[in-house]
Amino acid sequence: MITVSACLIARNEEEVLARCLDCVQRIADEIVIVDTGSTDRTKEIASRYTNLIYDFTWVDDFSAARNFSFSKASMDYLYVADADEIIEEEQIYNFLRLKETLLPEIEIVQMYYCNQLEFNTTYNYDKEYRPKLYKRVREFRFYDPLHEAVRLEPMIYDSEIEIIHKPLSNHAPRDFATYQKIIAREEKLSEKLRSMYARELFIAGKDRDFIDAFEYFCNVALHNTLGLTELKQCQCVIARGARLQQIDHEFFKVCLKNVACGEPSSEICYELGEHYRLSGDNVEAVLWYYNAAFETEAELNLHYQGDYPLNQLALCYHNLGNEEEALKYERLRDEWKAQKR
Repeated sequence: MITVSACLIARNEEEVLARCLDCVQRIADEIVIVDTGSTDRTKEIASRYTNLIYDFTWVDDFSAARNFSFSKASMDYLYVADADEIIEEEQIYNFLRLKETLLPEIEIVQMYYCNQLEFNTTYNYDKEYRPKLYKRVREFRFYDPLHEAVRLEPMIYDSEIEIIHKPLSNHAPRDFATYQKIIAREEKLSEKLRSMYARELFIAGKDRDFIDAFEYFCNVALHNTLGLTELKQCQCVIARGARLQQIDHEFFKVCLKNVACGEPSSEICYELGEHYRLSGDNVEAVLWYYNAAFETEAELNLHYQGDYPLNQLALCYHNLGNEEEALKYERLRDEWKAQKR
């Protein structure tokens, strides 16, 4: 049977930590908790479950804190947990069975991460595989009887175990503040992190967040090394930021570039619809909302090719006095939302 170190980083998690650790203590052989500056009862609660509690000065870097937690673990495998997760009874049983049967060559175990949409900020789906269990010490071995080489890709196992994400609120304000600190330090965002920033803006961002991000994404879009998907994601953020700040020349410039690529983004069509609707031109707005809903695909948030433009189509037809069309799009909106539940 394998042994497991559960590694958590926490800060001011007194409302949810015991709920999490009640589950974790049943599947882990040791619990490592790294506190990044709590001012509440987090460490007091943690001490009921483990004496492996470490302080870590927060440097706006979750990876640094995670790496520190890994350095304090000693078991065969490392389970990455968050304080706002729970494991239901059946899944605890499945986890314990996994510990008994996991083959030693498996280096990463993926588990289903569930309940994404309740307080979602970056994802368009409710359930996804995530790597959650990692072999602490990796063994490098040669493979192939001829022209032998060291296997570099990890051995990954997709389990059926489900982890429930149950935060009390979403983390978007914290995330946006962290992005801005990284940018202010002139540190480079990876392609993955930049994409997540754009996605989080379109899923959970407020007007101020788009305005704060505007200059950064304008600068990124100037790079001629961007792939088409990366460029279109930047264009979506720039269009919203320009519209909110009423920088019309930048708004139309970026929208035209997006449309000219031959595969316009739903978010861009939606932004054009918003521009014309707010200018009082409901007829032109209908054209662009229709394109968002039926002729294009979303880059960052599926709602922009679904219920969002359908709702705005209904609103435009109300404004135009066409209640029959308004009712049609209200029904389509409700049907779309029902299918996504």
